[in-house]
Amino acid sequence: MMYGYAWDTSTPLTFALSILPILGHGLLVTLQAAAVGYVIALVLGLVLALLRRSRIKAISWTVACFTEFVRDTPLLVQLFFLYYVLPDFGIILPAFMTGALALGLQYSAYTSEVYRGGVNAVSRGQWEAATALNMTRLQTYRDVVIPQMIPRIVPALGNYLVSMLKETPVLSVVTVLDMLGLANMIGERTFEYLVPLSMVGLIFLPMTLICSALIYAVERALPKSGIPLR
Repeated sequence: MMYGYAWDTSTPLTFALSILPILGHGLLVTLQAAAVGYVIALVLGLVLALLRRSRIKAISWTVACFTEFVRDTPLLVQLFFLYYVLPDFGIILPAFMTGALALGLQYSAYTSEVYRGGVNAVSRGQWEAATALNMTRLQTYRDVVIPQMIPRIVPALGNYLVSMLKETPVLSVVTVLDMLGLANMIGERTFEYLVPLSMVGLIFLPMTLICSALIYAVERALPKSGIPLR
């Protein structure tokens, strides 16, 4: 991808402009990895949270142990395991999918706790009222619990999105060419590291600030009493 490029290193500004298209490609990969990983974290985290509330102790304890294990082990170790160990068992995933899956698994442990806290925040009276109305467990979650839970969990889930964006440079260790990976490659070929690495940091700053602003806007827009799902 980078072959054939001749970067002008005569001045920092011209060097920065000449490598900007390459870093732009890395930015796209960063956003894609964060988006896929975040979707995995949101969906899997909800599944884990619901399973942890299961009345069957074997299920709830197994999920609790899995959540703690994933949350208390480094993302880098999990990433290496998925990329280098799974092929020994015949499971070979592309580098990008491996990275997104590692991010999703790591953050699903965090989002599951956010979901669980949101569910526990719904007052006991709401559960008892749903039982008195002869609502099924599914109806209780859909019509009573989730609408009240969403406004409470949006800030925490948003913070994890920002954190995940900042974690994506770790994926460069398994050949995912995100911004940091490309910046390092440029530095290796030009022996100029200051400009590309500084640009990566400067690109991340407004990106995370925009995400934080959007999360705050969503938080303010949601009614505190809960949102109707239908």
